[in-house]
Amino acid sequence: MPILDTPFAQLDLLRQPHQPNEPLQAFDAADEYLLKHLHEQGLGASDAVLLLNDGFGALACSLAGQCRLTSSGDSHLGRIALDNNLARNGLASDAVTFVPASDTPQGPFDWVLIRVPKTLALLEEQLIRLHGQLAPGARVVAGAMVKHLPRAAGDLLERYIGPVQASLALKKARLLLATPEPKAAPASPYPTRYRLDNPAIELLNHANLFCREGLDIGTRAFLPHLPRHLGRLRVADLGCGNGVLGIAYALHSPQAELCLVDESYMAVQSAKDNWRAALGERPVEIRAGDGLAEQPAESLDLVLCNPPFHQQQVVGDFLAWRMFQQARAALVKGGELWIVGNRHLGYHAKLGRLFRGVEQVAATPKFVVLKAVK
Repeated sequence: MPILDTPFAQLDLLRQPHQPNEPLQAFDAADEYLLKHLHEQGLGASDAVLLLNDGFGALACSLAGQCRLTSSGDSHLGRIALDNNLARNGLASDAVTFVPASDTPQGPFDWVLIRVPKTLALLEEQLIRLHGQLAPGARVVAGAMVKHLPRAAGDLLERYIGPVQASLALKKARLLLATPEPKAAPASPYPTRYRLDNPAIELLNHANLFCREGLDIGTRAFLPHLPRHLGRLRVADLGCGNGVLGIAYALHSPQAELCLVDESYMAVQSAKDNWRAALGERPVEIRAGDGLAEQPAESLDLVLCNPPFHQQQVVGDFLAWRMFQQARAALVKGGELWIVGNRHLGYHAKLGRLFRGVEQVAATPKFVVLKAVK
């Protein structure tokens, strides 16, 4: 594996979830550029540093023990990677304070280092929450690979922080250096809301939610075909997002015991809010997790899933395949996994390698709804 070699540390880092012969590394030139800039500017042991969206912990592990360090992001997989990489490199687990993106990090901070996220709404919400959290003379620096750095990122930094200067590109990475200036407390446009007709519910969506302004077309194709049961089935909404699949199922299955799980803290926060609005105090488990990795074997009767096809900027079916494996392990014999997916992804064949029976429940020109039986 490539070693991250910076002025602060030499580190052996792994991505999460780890896969054998991993073709991608857990850091990139933007991480190196941010650390190089911080070293050149000077970092004191008493400085309070906030890291935002530090993918797999490359920045946090590099700075662990060098300053007072807080890391905040929306990925539970990212948090697991941070913990694993601290341990892998012999660093203290308490060297970094982690704050889920659903909460607000508490400053004041002398430095804020930002990895520009794929979802600019998340960046906007994070910048809004920095109001009142910056120390006098604080410096805010955002970094990204040039191909993943939209002009709008600089516009957001200027609107919420202050004047922005772009660095020269280095190894296809660029920094945006923002100079904080006094600004009125901003009002956040998040969370957003939209209504559904069937089921008749309103859904709240925090900033990092996929399809924040309206129901995504895959879920729209899935909803009319959700199974309905009257018994006390144990059901998981895997990769629950705002909770719509689990909530819709629960509304038609009053005795079912639901578990909603997602790796996004903002998704979990949204699902909790939406469950309470639709189902009140009905018991439910809603948690951030690495899919069903922590679910006891053979403890579920049904899994509902609209699987993701990307992790951060990386597109592929690795996460979906892993979720299918987790679902199979968690299901009882005869239990069912119901999914929706793009036709071209060939999930029917993939599920056939794991389950004894796979059938197509419904189809649109773009999507298929599949049922796999263990």
